[in-house]
Amino acid sequence: MQRSLALFAVAAVVLLAACVTDEGKDKLQGVFNATTRPDTMPVMRNTELPFRYPSALYAQKVQGNVTLRIFIDSAGRVYPESTLVVETSGYPALDSAAVKGSQELSFRPAKKRAEAIAVSVLYPVFFRHPDAAPLPGDTILRQGTMKPAPPR
Repeated sequence: MQRSLALFAVAAVVLLAACVTDEGKDKLQGVFNATTRPDTMPVMRNTELPFRYPSALYAQKVQGNVTLRIFIDSAGRVYPESTLVVETSGYPALDSAAVKGSQELSFRPAKKRAEAIAVSVLYPVFFRHPDAAPLPGDTILRQGTMKPAPPR
């Protein structure tokens, strides 16, 4: 069982590496080799969130949370090929909307000793309908955080 799991993990890493450009591989390797935390974390530059609520789920007042792992390079760009859904909302369309929207995120990069560095972070995306009942734990969301835009 452990041998099968180890072989699966190796295969997953090989497949992931095959999907990333050479420049991206070098940057991802830097994140996996990092042993220290940045002095300052990345700060989002976007004034509006780029996440679009899927119209069919919006019409049904479906809500959910998606947690992404995103790779932010030393220039503050998100590498879409490295974005992973760490915690699903349970709705593939919400998960896909979160991944797609993450491609438009922009950050001031993380810094270590005043030098911009690449980092990998967990990024939560909350899909909330204004006419739906709050989900458990939503009181924290009402404290001035941005929400995804409704469908166009």
